[in-house]
Amino acid sequence: MAHFEFLSSSSSRGARFAPAPLAWAALAALTLAAGSARADDAAQTVTITGRALPAAAAVAGFGDLPLAVSPLSAALVGETQMKDAGVTQLYDLTRLEASVNDNYDAEGYWTILTVRGFTLDNRFNYRRDGLPINAETAIPLENKQRVEVLEGTSGIQAGTSAPGGLVNLVVKRPEGRIRTATLGWQQNATLGLSVDLGDRFGNEGQFGWRLNAADEHLDPPQRDAKGSRQLLALAGEWRVDGDQTLEAEVELSRQSQPSVPGFSLIGSAVPDPRSVDPRINLNDQPWTLPVVLDGATGSLRWTRKLGADTTFVAHGMVQALHSEDRAAFPFGCAAGGLGNCSDGSFELFDYRSEGEHRRSADLDLAFNGKAEWLGLGHAWSAGLLFTRFIGHFGPQVFQDLGAATVDGNTVLAPNPTPNATNTNRDERSSELHLQDAVSFGGGWQLWAGLRHTRLQRASIQTDGSAPTSYDQSFTTPWLALSREVVAGTIAYASWGQGVESNVTPNLPVYAHPGAALPTQVSRQAELGLKVRLAGGAVWSLAAFDIAQPHVSDTSATAIADQTAAYAIDGTERHRGLQTSINGRAGPWTVDASAMLLQARLGGVQLMPGNGMRPVNVPAKTLKAQVGYDVGTLPGLTVLAALDFQGERTVVPDNSLSIPGWTRLDLGARYTTKVGSSTLTWRAGVDNVTNRRAWRESPFQYGLVYLYPVMPAAAHLSLQLDF
Repeated sequence: MAHFEFLSSSSSRGARFAPAPLAWAALAALTLAAGSARADDAAQTVTITGRALPAAAAVAGFGDLPLAVSPLSAALVGETQMKDAGVTQLYDLTRLEASVNDNYDAEGYWTILTVRGFTLDNRFNYRRDGLPINAETAIPLENKQRVEVLEGTSGIQAGTSAPGGLVNLVVKRPEGRIRTATLGWQQNATLGLSVDLGDRFGNEGQFGWRLNAADEHLDPPQRDAKGSRQLLALAGEWRVDGDQTLEAEVELSRQSQPSVPGFSLIGSAVPDPRSVDPRINLNDQPWTLPVVLDGATGSLRWTRKLGADTTFVAHGMVQALHSEDRAAFPFGCAAGGLGNCSDGSFELFDYRSEGEHRRSADLDLAFNGKAEWLGLGHAWSAGLLFTRFIGHFGPQVFQDLGAATVDGNTVLAPNPTPNATNTNRDERSSELHLQDAVSFGGGWQLWAGLRHTRLQRASIQTDGSAPTSYDQSFTTPWLALSREVVAGTIAYASWGQGVESNVTPNLPVYAHPGAALPTQVSRQAELGLKVRLAGGAVWSLAAFDIAQPHVSDTSATAIADQTAAYAIDGTERHRGLQTSINGRAGPWTVDASAMLLQARLGGVQLMPGNGMRPVNVPAKTLKAQVGYDVGTLPGLTVLAALDFQGERTVVPDNSLSIPGWTRLDLGARYTTKVGSSTLTWRAGVDNVTNRRAWRESPFQYGLVYLYPVMPAAAHLSLQLDF
């Protein structure tokens, strides 16, 4: 992490926004529009669709080979499933997939996820249509067709990445005539409007376009955390001829909102979550400013068929991010320790890192195809990926303002004087990637891949001090063997490597802020079984074992001393059993997954931890979404979602923990025809039992943070397809 991850505050402190009249007026207008739109079209039968997902996962890197027969674990979350669950940000994926959990997820900031217990690196573990992006920003989902999560090491998909997995965002592309408008409301007073428009034109429909736009007023349950976000995205396609396609797209986004810091220990004890108001915002000072996250991304992809079974793809992307990172931030007890003082007080810091600029550029040149060599069938790909990242920042403010209290009512004077440097970065990589799926007959397949990566990285403090640079090359292999044991059932075994590159947090409490650590080589072995059930449903079971060098983040005994260490220290091993089922059976739609995880540390010396569980990693998780089509009322589907997460340790010596918790969400979807248009109503209540619990317990910067489960909240949306 190059920066102090988290933060920010609210700039809008005027009269409360009253959304109800506006919301109902807009809903009524959409309904009237639906009744009058395209009156010349004949009425059509309404079809209710559940989880409509592609057969292949692009994030796996094996082209169009079906995921149901691929020897790896991946989760695919489609647009309909996200809408039914009220998913509006990447953080919400933690409710849908057992292997995906949160780690330091603050309202108003960017999402930080864990997969299989390992924290994903926002610099390296995210992809957009298969190309690397920087996820140190707010990522809109309105123009995304689906989100793919590769579970496990990704050495053949990424040059460097954390070993838990990869997240790939698949952008919506032209598909024909699309006319969709959606109005959504969430309690307290979040109100948003989005449109999804598209069509094809030309003598043979060779040109296509897709426009997505969104505008949302943000007013979450936490106090004084109002903000706004906007999106404008356009995708175009030109089918030059039967052998060539040119695709271009651009996305502009902006989010301005205060972030909400986490709570912490009281002395050496975990506070009872029922005694803490989850709506309190500790970043609530009269002078606080919002975190502003601006993003601009554009890509161009040229696909050329070179024969019946061979294709060349040139795919380039540029991304420019601008951030204003600011907050009144709670940062532990002045007397030391892992949380707040025993009376609940803490030191409040004025943190500001303004004018952050991150720029990325990617170019992937790849061939892929199918062939028969030496009597064996091959589905192969080979390519070169070139990436460049530049991060330019200004000086930081990290000023101790004095003691504040957990009720959030303490007002302190700001101190915006810069007192810390930042780290500018320049990183380049060249990657050769090769993959092949070989069919032997008799249901046997051999899957092989490797990626050779050359890195060139340099950094320097913003005051011109501490310049560093290094070059490194490494090769990460992956191998799997699968067999279709009976029709529709495959068993597989796989083994692979990955490489992660960590950076010391850029805070003055660390002895070497911004310094890069040596790369960490991870290894994973996995055994799996996939069964295609009647009706197209798929059941999967996987056992995995991942090991990687561990990074210890020690606590500074005094905030003023630069004594904290961030260093490779021992090993971390995650062994688990994971199962999932998704599909439709009659009127039922089910998407469910569960994971048992044994995570342990070994050889740790900087902190107590040998044989201990890593903090904030639950040993048991269960996520399930169920839909039932009500036959007596065609068009109505009732929905329920269950999110169970087991106990999490809070401190490295495992002496403190937070209990497991269960959250239940209920909802409904009703689709009907009005004239020639289709209306889809969605309504739901999250956390219907109003469960009070600590949602997660990340250990960051040598301190414990606690985030609460949010109280019961309703959401409502109307989608008009006309």
